[in-house]
Amino acid sequence: MVIRDEIKQGMVLSAAPSPDGTAHLSIPARNAFFDTTTVLLKAGVTVVVESALQGCLWRPGLEPLSELASIRVIRCTPPIETIVQRITRRAKDDIHRTAHADHSLLEEIAAGTYIPGSFVGISLDVPTLLVDTTDGYTPGIKEIIGIAQADKLK
Repeated sequence: MVIRDEIKQGMVLSAAPSPDGTAHLSIPARNAFFDTTTVLLKAGVTVVVESALQGCLWRPGLEPLSELASIRVIRCTPPIETIVQRITRRAKDDIHRTAHADHSLLEEIAAGTYIPGSFVGISLDVPTLLVDTTDGYTPGIKEIIGIAQADKLK
């Protein structure tokens, strides 16, 4: 599994302090994410990648991977209240979250201006499954695995 946030958090631990916080690491983290994924796919490894894959930022990196793999998109879609609770809890409980822009999200939440609907997901012509993660997974794990393994079942 390749997790973009873990890559960026690792970069933050070894980076010199910067006036822009960690913003200067976003592009290098994204590049490392796709470079790592590409190396694994070329080696024949089945890979699950995880990130908040917004279309305009991530599509250019995902499209070339379609030559190496059968891409599936599984997008988690909890309600706004759950998103706010999770952002707030992670910012409070996970010291590694300083690698991300949680502080600005917390400011937006406090000001009542946070709009998670502004997130624009990936729009690739690939099998896509929306999963409500409010309390468990809906649809369930069997359906999620089913879309992930669709090629193998033929």
